[in-house]
Amino acid sequence: MFVCHGNICRSPVAELLFNDIAKKSKLDFVAYSSETSDEEIYNGVGNLIYPPMRRLLNSDGIDTSKKRAIQLEYSDYNKYDLFIGMDKYNVSNMTRLFKSDEKIKLFHFFDNLNKDVEDPWYTSNFNSVYNEIKAAIPYIIDYLKKE
Repeated sequence: MFVCHGNICRSPVAELLFNDIAKKSKLDFVAYSSETSDEEIYNGVGNLIYPPMRRLLNSDGIDTSKKRAIQLEYSDYNKYDLFIGMDKYNVSNMTRLFKSDEKIKLFHFFDNLNKDVEDPWYTSNFNSVYNEIKAAIPYIIDYLKKE
C-alpha cells in the first residue's frame, strides 16, 4: 500500500507504475494506494488522479480511469504486507493510526536515499516527481523479491 496525503498525485502514480512493472515482469505482486487525509473524498467518492499526473501515466500507456482516492483505515493494517509512505509526514500518520511502525517504510528506504518524495500539489514539479517515483519502483520490486 503506497500512501500519501491526498492519494491523487504521488501514491497513485507509485501504485500504477508498480503494478505495470510487476505485470510486465510476470511477478505476483499487487499494489494499492490510499491517503492519510480525507481531503480528496467527497460524498463518499474519491477524486480522480490529478490531471498532470494522469497525463504522464497515460503517456506511458497506463490506464488511470478506475483509480480514485481512498482513505487509509486502521483495518487496512491486517490486509497488506507493507505500507510505503511517500514522505516522513505520511509515515508518522500511519504509525499513529496503526500504533506500530512494523510494516511501514519510507518510499526512498528501498534505494537508500531516505528522503521524502516532494508533493507536486504544492511545487508543481509533476514531471520530476513522476520520474523520481518511476526510477525508484524497481528497487522496491527487488526488495520484495528478496523477502
